[in-house]
Amino acid sequence: METVKTGWPENFLARVKERRKLPVLLSQIEVADLLNATLEKKERTLLTTMYSAGLRPIEVVHLRHENIDSGRNLLHIEIAKGGKNRFVPLSELLLQILRYYWITTDHNKWHWLFPDDQDHSKPYPKQKINDVIKLSAKRAQIEKPVTARILRHCFATHLLEQGADIRVIQVLLGHAKLETTALYTRVTVSTIRDVESPLERIRLNLTKRKPPG
Repeated sequence: METVKTGWPENFLARVKERRKLPVLLSQIEVADLLNATLEKKERTLLTTMYSAGLRPIEVVHLRHENIDSGRNLLHIEIAKGGKNRFVPLSELLLQILRYYWITTDHNKWHWLFPDDQDHSKPYPKQKINDVIKLSAKRAQIEKPVTARILRHCFATHLLEQGADIRVIQVLLGHAKLETTALYTRVTVSTIRDVESPLERIRLNLTKRKPPG
């Protein structure tokens, strides 16, 4: 007896829910150690910009000096996931770092804020960021597994720990769905630490209890 080889309708097929792993995070001290361990000025400025603004690798390498709005303290992110432009805050410290980087570097022929080392007409290779971060982490004696996106994860988590609204962080990261941003609430140490144990709500007489045995 043979069965008819007919495909199942798509709505009859069970979908396996993708399990999202929690991102590896660095403390703010570890972030500072990593940035300080980045020796080259361009790479250090690039990584600092990623952390300060929560940028994806592809977003930071496509920054141009025209994207810096120092008057309103904003960075204009034009190359973003989904093609949606957005603005992110430009901190005063990052502005000072970028200005120092700008005046101490020959930008006359540069189209990109962070150009490729060999061909200045091309942006810095985003694939290289992963290698730079790993090398800096090794110099800083950080043993956690680091990737090119770790500074973006740290940006979001550290903002949550400082009390920033998750919806604001969603906009800053350029997430289409709030549930994507909500992943960071599962890894914020301060959120976990601030949860009060139910033990705190009951009264125990610890002085009159007999020792076991």
